[in-house]
Amino acid sequence: MPELDLLATFLEIHRTGSLTAAAARRGLSQPAVSGQLARLERQLGEQLFERTNQGVRPTARADTLASQIAPHVDKLRTAFDPADETCLARHGLLRLGGPAELTTLRVLPALVPLTSRGLRLRVQFGLAADLLTALLEERLDLVVSAVRPTQRGLAATPFVDEEFLLVGPPALARTVRAEALAQDPVRALAHLPLVAYAEELPIIRRYWRSAFGRRPPNELAVVVPDLRAVLTAVVAGMGVSVLPRYVAEPALAAGSVELLHEPEVPPLNTGFLATRVGGLADPVVALGYRQLLDRAKLWPTL
Repeated sequence: MPELDLLATFLEIHRTGSLTAAAARRGLSQPAVSGQLARLERQLGEQLFERTNQGVRPTARADTLASQIAPHVDKLRTAFDPADETCLARHGLLRLGGPAELTTLRVLPALVPLTSRGLRLRVQFGLAADLLTALLEERLDLVVSAVRPTQRGLAATPFVDEEFLLVGPPALARTVRAEALAQDPVRALAHLPLVAYAEELPIIRRYWRSAFGRRPPNELAVVVPDLRAVLTAVVAGMGVSVLPRYVAEPALAAGSVELLHEPEVPPLNTGFLATRVGGLADPVVALGYRQLLDRAKLWPTL
């Protein structure tokens, strides 16, 4: 029967697709991991991985073995630690992807209890489509996605609801007449220059269509691909924009921006926590996943 250490190393190689990553997660050198894998393959009399330019690819035998032993090996590895999640965190590496703003302002602080216990975190910012591709290709373990994944091989759970607010600096807010806003909001706001995240106005266009049933006719003054920078530009007086409440709230509280419109039903966007199908069999991924879902329950609508 193979030793527990050999099986634990095998599982890390299978989960990461890389001898280097497995070595990091096991706290071993890469030659030591290669040696353990060679010993296990000799004991089983079969090759478990094929070498590729991107790392290693499991054989059918490796996939079967991993599915059979993973729950048992993980339980044995943590059984000797009275706080098994601490044991998992101490030996774990989590590769996380998400939008820069939500990840920075909400997701990273939510993971502090795990990183303080030793979890190593590698974070990638980007657009949802790119991050979900990286997840499918096993370059990421967990993705906070602004859209529900539709790709086969991915699973998603609703994570947070973002509430969008139309805000502008006080000087521009004073140019909007209340009576005109009540009668024809699109026309009343049409003179205001826009500060957007992208040329296509993804957030602004969604707000206008949800609240007014039309696209915005406004001039696009500034495009900057970071919502925190969008807020900075709005505060500076460059224009108005639509921002998630969690981004705009500090400036609203300080009085440096004002709400320009309050719809009866605020436009919302649901963010999702995405994994590969079967990805939660990795106890470190499951640990990060549970931590984020538990913390998100304490957040108001963002």
